[in-house]
Amino acid sequence: MPIIKILPHAEYCPNGTEIEAPVGTSICEAMLDNGINIEHACDMSCACTTCHVIVKEGFNSLNEAEEEEEDLLDKAWGLQPQSRLSCQAILARENVTVEIPKYSINHAKENH
Repeated sequence: MPIIKILPHAEYCPNGTEIEAPVGTSICEAMLDNGINIEHACDMSCACTTCHVIVKEGFNSLNEAEEEEEDLLDKAWGLQPQSRLSCQAILARENVTVEIPKYSINHAKENH
């Protein structure tokens, strides 16, 4: 199983961590399954940008972003060339390292 290394984030993962997840799992699902409560206001339906992550390592091992995801990413805070919506980024066999941006554009946080 691939390992997802999550860099420290003050709110969601203060010390950073590493988690394992099965191939074919989205990064968002893997984080949620392991107690990292990243925002996902649209319930992982590719309709918002609250689960935006920056893939620091392993970007090319993920599935390609579809046009809908790329259009949404244009609205994400802190967009970088290796940005993905974690609900759409599907793990392959390689390990990945992700950074959760400091902010999101979600003005009203949901209790998921």
